Amino acid sequence: MSDAIWAGTVGFTGHEQAELEAYLARPLGDRPRGGVVVIHHMPGYDEGTKEIVRRFAAGGYAAVCPNLYSREGAGVSPDDQAAAARAKGGVPDEQLVGDVAGAAAYLNSLDHANGKIGVIGYCSGGRQSFLAACSLQIDAAVDCYGAFVAADPPADFPLKARSLLSRAADLSCPLLGLFGEQDSYPAPSEVGVIEAELDKLGKEHEFHIFPDAGHGFFSTDRAAYRPVAAVEGWKKIFAFYGRHLAA
Repeated sequence: MSDAIWAGTVGFTGHEQAELEAYLARPLGDRPRGGVVVIHHMPGYDEGTKEIVRRFAAGGYAAVCPNLYSREGAGVSPDDQAAAARAKGGVPDEQLVGDVAGAAAYLNSLDHANGKIGVIGYCSGGRQSFLAACSLQIDAAVDCYGAFVAADPPADFPLKARSLLSRAADLSCPLLGLFGEQDSYPAPSEVGVIEAELDKLGKEHEFHIFPDAGHGFFSTDRAAYRPVAAVEGWKKIFAFYGRHLAA
């Protein structure tokens, strides 16, 4: 088995025909493979997110992370793009869905794509992964500590978002949720509300709440990083995608 990959910046067409920058990584072999759309966290399209994309490629998937803040201007630094997008309240839900649809179509256009698509998101991207899976036909979705799925943000919160719980009946695929016991957004109580709703609806899901972990425990470049939770979380992600994104 070869784990050689190609990685670099690409472009594709997103919501309302917008041309978006994205980071792609894919194996160099010719075996059929599933695709993974990686939805970045609110700080934006950064080196930590690109590392995640490469990790999926090393694991056998073609993975792409669209820069959801591309519309904030070509030639603008990723940090400035992220700041401008956050000042507007984040990415509108309809736009996010269109951008993920474009990313999925791009992955399926690549050589050796098997037609299976997974989505995964972190922080605000976790909520957006849930949203995408309730809005598009996806094969597997992962929510890594996405807040405001079961409740609206506080009135003074910078993110303009609404609860997605009413959309749960439209969930199109199995859902893996990975959360921290010490997190406040989402708190374990919010995770419990989501799980109860999915149980009621008969939706396939698998949730894990890691002790001694809070928000952002996958972020290797942040103080929030928790190696034990992250290592176990990665094992669960690859096992989950292995079940649902195989040819």
